[in-house]
Amino acid sequence: MEAKLMLLPGDGIGPEVVAQAVRVLEAVAGKGGHTFSYAEGLLGGCSLDRYGASLTDETLADCQAAEAILMGAVGGPKWDDPGASDRPERGLLALRRGLKVFANLRPVRVHPELVEWSPVKPDRLRGVDILVIRELTGGLYFGWPKGREIKDGRERAVDTLEYYDYEIRRVVELAFRLARGRRGKVTSVDKANVLESSRLWRQITTEIGGLNPDVSLEHMLVDTASMRLVSAPAQIDVLVTENMFGDILTDEASVLAGSMGLLPSASLGAEGPGLYEPIHGSAPDIAGQGIANPVGTILSVAMLLRHSLGLESEADWVELAVDAALAANCRTVDLGGKLSTPQMTDEILARLE
Repeated sequence: MEAKLMLLPGDGIGPEVVAQAVRVLEAVAGKGGHTFSYAEGLLGGCSLDRYGASLTDETLADCQAAEAILMGAVGGPKWDDPGASDRPERGLLALRRGLKVFANLRPVRVHPELVEWSPVKPDRLRGVDILVIRELTGGLYFGWPKGREIKDGRERAVDTLEYYDYEIRRVVELAFRLARGRRGKVTSVDKANVLESSRLWRQITTEIGGLNPDVSLEHMLVDTASMRLVSAPAQIDVLVTENMFGDILTDEASVLAGSMGLLPSASLGAEGPGLYEPIHGSAPDIAGQGIANPVGTILSVAMLLRHSLGLESEADWVELAVDAALAANCRTVDLGGKLSTPQMTDEILARLE
């Protein structure tokens, strides 16, 4: 097949790990008889520096015309001014909005060879294979009104937690579809004992659960879920939740794997290109040293192949090659090894071939 892909290397270590992911894409293309073409744009701090905007209209249009987008992390201390009119993270939010992606998928799987790198006890990590699905378009990040004002001589800040029924329905329906191809269990996380938006979330999720009797459903309050993720994570299959809860819980779940450098993500909509990126940050402290872990970005390539291009076998190739490299004790410095970013990719490519 032929596919046009958009690259947004981003800031910090982003260009380093995205470059290695492209090497994997090219190896997959050669092995599978595919042709991938690439366009490249700026997003985040690098775009602010060049264009004065974290995301330009031209870059967004190029992304909308692609079949999938692979990106690195954005941001860093250079642009870390909360009062700035534009910040790298705003570009990412605008990109998600422009692509109409509403679900962020973060798989968390514990490699047996890396159990010692997790702060969680090894006996809790056996069989951990979780897919966290975070809603991306609603909640506190986008609700209105928001802002600050002086009221009765006091400064007051307001954020609004807002959800429409369709926003909840589409992400929960996706969770049930994906659970059907896994272990057949959905854990819906809310705060229905306090929040009206969570009561609507639970109501709609219960309705969808009734229409999908082949998939088991459990409701869990977010405080309980935060404990369950570290005390009994193997009990969770697909976890679906709203925007801010998902933002927090996915970072908590990442420690199970031992390093944030290992974990991929995908942001998907009902149609149009998907957005793929590792979950780690831009790590400006190690940028340019060639020691960043490329695995999270390479596994994001596997998700791109599977979800946007429909290349299930090719996605399996990449994931099996990563597993084989880790099983052979191939490690970057974040996992106690000595391999550089390109060397780690070399080891994965050798096993892909």
